[in-house]
Amino acid sequence: MGVADTQRMDIKAKEGNPPNPGQKTDWQVFVENMEQSLAEQKAEIVENLISSSKDFREIVEGMDPKDLADIASDDIDRRMIEAIGSQELKRLKLIDSALTRIKQGKYGSCMKCGIRIPRDRLEAIPYALMCIECKSKEERRHL
Repeated sequence: MGVADTQRMDIKAKEGNPPNPGQKTDWQVFVENMEQSLAEQKAEIVENLISSSKDFREIVEGMDPKDLADIASDDIDRRMIEAIGSQELKRLKLIDSALTRIKQGKYGSCMKCGIRIPRDRLEAIPYALMCIECKSKEERRHL
């Protein structure tokens, strides 16, 4: 392997491409970790809703047996919306949206400008839709 080959491998690694086929990039590993974290958050929300809400528990028990993570993905009828707190419902939808973006290969890209959202932001808000700059602009418009 010559110097030119080593330089090409360094460039590929910097671009997010693994230097060796079959090897994952840091970004791919990060997204996999975020996917696991989001799935755990989703399951936790559903578990909390089941334990704290008699109505939600009745709805869940009336459904076909499924993995708890799939329950929130089902069409949510009016009774379920009433049983779920609006903040938890919003968070559940954002988590589902983030999981969908991961499957589509779009996770971590700002929905407004398309740039990659910084990892620090995604670690703090794993279902963030926009970079800080675009989110700030949107918030200023709504004031």
